[in-house]
Amino acid sequence: MAEANWTSVSEFVLLGLSERQDMQPLIIAVLLGTYLVNLVGNSMLVGLVWTDPQLRSPMYFLLSQLSMVDMGMVSIILPQALVHTLSQHWAIPFTSCMAQLFILLAVGNMENYLLAAMAYDRYVAVCNPLRYAAVVTRSLCLKMAAAFWVVVISHALLHTVMTAQLRYCGNRLQNFFCHLKFLLRLPCTRPVINELVVSTAGALVTLAPLTFIVASYARIGVAVARLRSVQALRKALSTCGSHLTVVFLTYSLMLWLYFHPDSIKIQGHDQQVTFLYTAVVPTLNPLIYSLRNKDVAAALRRAKRKVLR
Repeated sequence: MAEANWTSVSEFVLLGLSERQDMQPLIIAVLLGTYLVNLVGNSMLVGLVWTDPQLRSPMYFLLSQLSMVDMGMVSIILPQALVHTLSQHWAIPFTSCMAQLFILLAVGNMENYLLAAMAYDRYVAVCNPLRYAAVVTRSLCLKMAAAFWVVVISHALLHTVMTAQLRYCGNRLQNFFCHLKFLLRLPCTRPVINELVVSTAGALVTLAPLTFIVASYARIGVAVARLRSVQALRKALSTCGSHLTVVFLTYSLMLWLYFHPDSIKIQGHDQQVTFLYTAVVPTLNPLIYSLRNKDVAAALRRAKRKVLR
């Protein structure tokens, strides 16, 4: 039993986005720029939702929660990556790595569940608009968010505890943060039980929101197909356009990262896709909703006029 809880490493060495020294200045600029844009964009969106009376609907409450999760995700990853790149000291203590893994698993899955809740919101708005205000309430959104946090925290705790109990014979992590996929490559023996949990419980928790999103949009597609008015069709597409764009970006990168064929091996490929998934997409989310959503764009103009007065 004592051996099962023993680990052979006290720290992990993160190899970063690239080991090429000539790329480090560019990497620093990209990390810093992405982080600043993320903070500005998401905090702006949260501020608009909380202060503008026109954005008090449940949909925008869920959007503000998504923005806070996006800020949390990049704040866990990018500042540390910047410090490591600037100092050229790539080691992270074992306990810090496990803490980072836990938080990232929780907030990463929370983003997927919020996207599923937003899909339900869009489904009711398009398929049952007359009952929207009665069905989708702020109370319902709060209950869903609380339930989601219980699920994702439990899931993250399970993986973190199991990963922490592995016996590691290597400590060079081929990424710029503590990612479960890369950690499971380092134990002395193949972590069969961990892989089984990832492929069962992990897949259920991760893919359940995607299944719900697909089902919701299948119903929306049927409803839209029955519309005979071009104006009504445009309104439905406008209602779902921003959300669909975010869902496509999030899940296409996530599914490619975890399920791309092993035959496709390009140096630095996994790190680049991970960076896009964990940093770039959360940064693009507020831009997508600001540019494609008329209500958010109008709220931004109203806020701008108040500031310039």
